[in-house]
This record gives sequence, C-alpha cells and structure tokens, in this order.
Amino acid sequence: MKVKVKFFAILRERAGAAEATKEIREGSTVAELWELLQRDYPRLAPVRMRLLYAVNQDYVNADYALKEGDEVVFVPPVSGG
Repeated sequence: MKVKVKFFAILRERAGAAEATKEIREGSTVAELWELLQRDYPRLAPVRMRLLYAVNQDYVNADYALKEGDEVVFVPPVSGG
C-alpha cells in the first residue's frame, strides 16, 4: 500500500525533500515507516530527537497502524523566539 509522507524543518533539510510517497506493507506502523525512511534517507538516521507524528492531520502514537492513502507527517520539536 502507498502512503504520503511530509517532512518539516530539519527533517526536510536532511531528507532533501518536503514530501515523498512510500510503498509499505499493509498494517505497518508509523514507527516502522520511520525505520524505512531512515534507510531511504540516511541523513535522517542520526535524528535522535523526540518527534511528533500526525496521520491525516491527527496526532498519533508511533504504534498507529497505517492505511492505504494515509498522509503521514513527521514533526520535529519547534522552538522560536
């Protein structure tokens, strides 16, 4: 099944893309998708920050099971001033 992935802030810089489409196995979780993305985009692998995950504009946990056509957003911590 296919899902759409969006990257923000430092994740976008490290991936070199704002979004991607990823083919994953049915029943994959957000955490499993993140592992696959780190293989596709090696510069994401050193990211050791606590990420937030959103699927179809709702925040979810890493163990959330994805479905065909979901839009997954990985959000790094944000600071401002």
